[in-house]
Amino acid sequence: MVEAQDPRVAVYLDFDNIVISWYDRVHGRNSYGKDRQKITDNPDDPVVIERLNQAMIEVGAIIDFAASFGTLVLTRAYADWSSRVNAEYRSQLVARAVDLVQLFPAAAYAKNGADIRLAVDAVEDMFRLPDLTHVVIVGGDSDYVPLAQRCKRLGRYVVGVGVAGSTARSLAAACDEFESYESLAGVTPVEAPAPKAKASRKTKASTPADRPEEQQDAVSATDDSADPDDQDGATRLLERALRLGHDKSGADEWLHTSAVKTHMRRMDPSFSEKALGYRSFNDFLKSRDNITELEESGHERLVRRRER
Repeated sequence: MVEAQDPRVAVYLDFDNIVISWYDRVHGRNSYGKDRQKITDNPDDPVVIERLNQAMIEVGAIIDFAASFGTLVLTRAYADWSSRVNAEYRSQLVARAVDLVQLFPAAAYAKNGADIRLAVDAVEDMFRLPDLTHVVIVGGDSDYVPLAQRCKRLGRYVVGVGVAGSTARSLAAACDEFESYESLAGVTPVEAPAPKAKASRKTKASTPADRPEEQQDAVSATDDSADPDDQDGATRLLERALRLGHDKSGADEWLHTSAVKTHMRRMDPSFSEKALGYRSFNDFLKSRDNITELEESGHERLVRRRER
């Protein structure tokens, strides 16, 4: 790969995936699949408009986050832009110089059309633009795992963005860095609706063939998803990072907090203290004072594992 002083970033948005996932996050799992027909048949219904407005995506937050890694050399969004839901975003996307890639309504033979088109374009771009340093994949589908792995093998730094609860754990692990959509600057977090009571055993369970295609994609993404708000999991991750850090430097040595966070992100790219409800990594460490000791020396912030 050609060396470049200024990082150069390519962004690929599976727009249907992020819109549907956020709708389900706001209104409850599989809500989009249940409301899909109503949205299609009665797009001007005040109830439909209100539910869509409540689940609007902050396009600028995604683009600004991607731009924090370097110069955006190309940004593409993949969706059926004739759909009323997606059409609402066209002016915002065009204003941010996003290239809109039209995907026509998928038939049974065109399943995963967005995934395939996005992956083919990304691989082609990496060979066509050898100075690309970063690839940002916006979407939580596990189908993007091979793409993320290929990008890394070709020397690119891979960043993933997905909605909490609808992102495959395997995709987050395949990226160099993964950020929850809710933790992006400018996005107002929501509390996931309480799960409804399970249906009676007599109720016929739905099968993939019974679900709309968009809903099937959402389900496939959540089958191996992990809740980023798992406080216990974050604590165990911190303990592992501290133990490994002390193994290298010495049991009593102080570690730089930035190095500990970097190590945690390498072990679990989906880790984000903001997604856990903390303003900073330092606040996250302070909340674990039963296992950590902190020291501030000048501009340095240091941490070590507390002996139990």
